Amino acid sequence: MKLTSIFQARRTGASRLALLALAAAGSAYAATPGTGNPDGNCAVPSAAQADSIANARVVGTGTPSSCTSEAFVAAVAKGGVITFNCGPDPVTIGLKATAKVFNDKPNVVIDGGGKVTLSGANVRRILYMNTCDPKQVWTTDHCDTQDTPHLTVQNITLTKGNSKGQTYGLSEVYGGGAIYARGGRLKVVNTRFFKNSCEATGPDLGGAAIRAFGASPTTPVYITHSTFGGGSYYGNSCSNGGAISGLGTNFSIYNSLISYNTAIGNGANPPAPGTPGGGSGGGIYQDGNTINLTMCGNKIQHNHANEGGGASFFVSNNRTGTMSITNSTLIDNPNDKFETNGLPGIFILAKAGQPVITNSQIKR
Repeated sequence: MKLTSIFQARRTGASRLALLALAAAGSAYAATPGTGNPDGNCAVPSAAQADSIANARVVGTGTPSSCTSEAFVAAVAKGGVITFNCGPDPVTIGLKATAKVFNDKPNVVIDGGGKVTLSGANVRRILYMNTCDPKQVWTTDHCDTQDTPHLTVQNITLTKGNSKGQTYGLSEVYGGGAIYARGGRLKVVNTRFFKNSCEATGPDLGGAAIRAFGASPTTPVYITHSTFGGGSYYGNSCSNGGAISGLGTNFSIYNSLISYNTAIGNGANPPAPGTPGGGSGGGIYQDGNTINLTMCGNKIQHNHANEGGGASFFVSNNRTGTMSITNSTLIDNPNDKFETNGLPGIFILAKAGQPVITNSQIKR
């Protein structure tokens, strides 16, 4: 919304309420969302907090032009802690290739220092980790359940990642416009995800921002004080899991903001006759057997699903999965087709008595 639109409205005698609405619409585009839920105050376990950046490999030599795609991709391939020296001002690094984690290199920590944005330019995924991709080095005979490598992404912004059309990896590598992680461990701290996307249809793929597939069975994907969308101009979209998608993966999410994300597929899972499938989990999509979702201190609002679970779609196939919602707000997360009775914006099939809701609001 341009200021000229507001001025024109004034000249034509628009009401004060109309002017306020125009100003609010303009601010939705002008104001970049911050990091995390400012009202979230849940205690965060040490395992979910930011990692040390000691002994870092530094990308850049003090100027924006020195912080190149090539330097960043090479640093991730070598593993270890990665920081940036791009000058005093915020910088965006447009990636010319996806940064890929190698399974036989040291654990990767990427710290943007609150100044760096990585962009996939709407044509490529930003980060890729796959323990079952031989090209990233096959390190065990149980790649689907191995605990390493560990990938931590912190104090950074990931924008315009797009997984559509990517051909590397095995046949299941779909979704994860910003981050795709199969196996190992993934942690995200103080990170913003804006305008990421992935495949528009498909029954069981998803995660415009994050797709986690078969992560460590003993450790969840940790997400702390992070933002997914945050404004109508900044939302993420995918067939399922407009923000986050997990298959056989546990998530623990603390003090985060998940808003304005959309699940744009149609036909659900399994796909209805004549449809491509998808459209569930506007904010979060999870499927698997013994899976768990822990949410504390989060704000989840204004997400939308064409099918079910505008806020969260959660299916534990063997009905052993659990979901806990603590000190959180889930408001205005519409879904066009289905939700669990009494839980607006949530569809859940899980262990008896789920979800466990404590000091939280769930409403339209």
